[in-house]
Amino acid sequence: MKTLQVVAAIITDEQGRVLATQRGYGEFKDGWEFPGGKIEPGESPEDALRREIREELAADIVVGERLVTVEHDYPAFHLTMHCYLCRLAHEGVSLREHEAARWLSPDALDTVQWLPADLAVVEALRERG
Repeated sequence: MKTLQVVAAIITDEQGRVLATQRGYGEFKDGWEFPGGKIEPGESPEDALRREIREELAADIVVGERLVTVEHDYPAFHLTMHCYLCRLAHEGVSLREHEAARWLSPDALDTVQWLPADLAVVEALRERG
């Protein structure tokens, strides 16, 4: 089975909310996820995250500590997703690949339909408090 190495940004704001984005394309269209993408050869996870967020959200981020690494088997591939706590370097995002975005408070994390691998990230956020 093919393995994909990806990164995800858990972008938080001053109110403790996290940014959730809704996929606008592909097999998992309309599912909610933490933004990010594939790690290119020779790229560190942190550099991949900064690049992906610039591409997807037209935003610069400050990458903090790694929250969790999720291993998840989808029918067609195995996903290894390295998830980092981040914050925006400057206010504002512009959706380039997603069809929607929401800032979710900790008690509103269940109000969107998360993609399967992202559910483990939500659980890690809950455990962290």
